[in-house]
Amino acid sequence: MSLTQKFLFLVLVLLSRHAYSGSIVKFLPGFEGPLPFELETGYIGIDEEENVQFFYYFIKSDKNPKEDPLLIWLNGGPGCSCLSGLFFENGPLAFKSEVYNGSVPSLVSTTYSWTKTANIIFLDQPVGSGFSYSRTPIGKTSDTHEVKRIHEFLQKWLRKHPQFSSNPFYVVGDSYSGMIVPALVQEISKGNYICCNPPINLQGYVLGNPITHIEIEQNYRIPFAHAMSLISDELYESLKRFCKGNYFNVDPRNTKCSKLVEEYNKCTDKINMHHTLIPDCDDPNTRNISPDCCYYPYHLVECWANNESVRKALHVKKGSIGEWIRDNPNIPYNSDLKSSVPYHMDNSIYGYRSLIFSGDHDITMPSQATQAWIKSLNYSIVDDWRPWMINHQIAGYTRTYSNKMTFATVKGGGHTAEYLPNETSTMFQRWISGQPL
Repeated sequence: MSLTQKFLFLVLVLLSRHAYSGSIVKFLPGFEGPLPFELETGYIGIDEEENVQFFYYFIKSDKNPKEDPLLIWLNGGPGCSCLSGLFFENGPLAFKSEVYNGSVPSLVSTTYSWTKTANIIFLDQPVGSGFSYSRTPIGKTSDTHEVKRIHEFLQKWLRKHPQFSSNPFYVVGDSYSGMIVPALVQEISKGNYICCNPPINLQGYVLGNPITHIEIEQNYRIPFAHAMSLISDELYESLKRFCKGNYFNVDPRNTKCSKLVEEYNKCTDKINMHHTLIPDCDDPNTRNISPDCCYYPYHLVECWANNESVRKALHVKKGSIGEWIRDNPNIPYNSDLKSSVPYHMDNSIYGYRSLIFSGDHDITMPSQATQAWIKSLNYSIVDDWRPWMINHQIAGYTRTYSNKMTFATVKGGGHTAEYLPNETSTMFQRWISGQPL
């Protein structure tokens, strides 16, 4: 073999190793007929060796994909697949409400998809969530490590899709991604000033019921429970007196506070922590979900994603993962960001728009806690507390600050948009188009 042939062979090997893997999907098992939207799935290799393979779903906007905003959607956990967002919160497909019979679960079109006006990349991250995998044994990752990996993913994805490089770009997520999204916004912003990387047209971010500073948010659960009449006035006053606002990292010597917290737990143990009005029918993180439970679609999505015909249609690499799990709790992970408030502050200084919303029946991330850290940013109010309406009915309450941050509650909502997806979609559509809620 000549030197020229050897060189060409080496180039081909390198290109095949670092090849971009993206495929158009026109049909999905469980959905009748061709998909009524444009779907692409694929992998992007991360890090120098590209052993990390991030799997994504890209859905084009129904309206004007060439000009409409481009979003990246990140689910929480950490370890939840982005199919949770796609099927349960803001995507164009959902599972038909029926008992699983052993065949492929049925899919139907939704009325609330955010893809009506936005292009969305749904990303499975970190490795071990959804269909993302590693060619080598999975090592421990962290908040800060994932921020850099997602930024790298975006740069590589946009190089492969240059037609979207000028679209307004937003980072979106909920729950635990409240720790990732603000730091990622900062990382993208700083990366735009570094030589030789294609700039990302970053405009802002959206977060639903975000974890921001878990210790503070945990301590807001007791005031929230009192406001929802889940505990008595007397118990609440005693908790305030003896615990002094610290309810979940109690000094062992403060036995009175510990006993009062036990009383609180007795009152709330059987409450659905993600939505106080919904029966605590099953643990959504286990497989023991009965068909009459609101979380039964979690069982359907696992049946669907573990079907071989589905994996083939999605172009999932055969043998890359074993069983697909909606929420993988076994990923080696270090939560090394204590608070995302400093990142919100930094993003405010740079003038990025943001929408922070809270389902007002979520105990895990109480809306009062979210309002507290927003107030701590110390920006003046430009549009004071008022109801926002859908069809002449109150859908929640909202307030806007001078740092371009809008806070909104979703009346009757829970921990994620899945509890009231139509209302949440209306809120998003108004905000992303620059209209007042």
